Amino acid sequence: NGTTVDNPHDFADLEAFGNNNYSKELSDLGIVIDHFIQHEKVDDQKLILMGHSRGGGISIIKTFEDERVNGLITVASVDTLDRFPKNDAFKKWEEAGVFYVLNARTKQEMPHYYQFYEDFKKDEMRFDVERATEMAKAHMLIIHGTSDESVNVKNAEHLHILNPNSELFLIEGANHTFGAKEPWEENDLPKDLNKVVEKSVEFIKNKFVI
Repeated sequence: NGTTVDNPHDFADLEAFGNNNYSKELSDLGIVIDHFIQHEKVDDQKLILMGHSRGGGISIIKTFEDERVNGLITVASVDTLDRFPKNDAFKKWEEAGVFYVLNARTKQEMPHYYQFYEDFKKDEMRFDVERATEMAKAHMLIIHGTSDESVNVKNAEHLHILNPNSELFLIEGANHTFGAKEPWEENDLPKDLNKVVEKSVEFIKNKFVI
């Protein structure tokens, strides 16, 4: 994703960032699961994924694909991974092979290479978040802020409709990061993010007796 072991909080490798894609993210998540599932202190009957924003969509797909996953918590999740430039912007992207987005925090021009879209189209059915949501059998909690400026709360409502067995938890007035920002230098979590944590803990305790 462009961060490095030596510099985990910043985008030190923009080429790696630009060459990221959904296939790589799912592969990385699989490697993480493979690692932790072997740990003696990990109960393989209580494997729960938690994903924010686009990571929510990736986590939904992984939950459907991997029977080892027993629970899922999405936080401000997208309901589709088909989130690419449209019309003229898409044509320019295809022709140039890259487009740049300014990172508001680091002020870096972040490259997005066209290979990202090519990877998506090559395996479009696999990356269908709606289909994965409908077919996922794991316990699912969907958390979203009603004032999310990046991923509209309708995404959460749609996911809940697709999987009626899921639990929908909306936080009134919360934005996309639930009041958090990078860097966070306070000792306490933002009020809305604390609600996310408390609800997640409650969900895990109720669905997976601990």
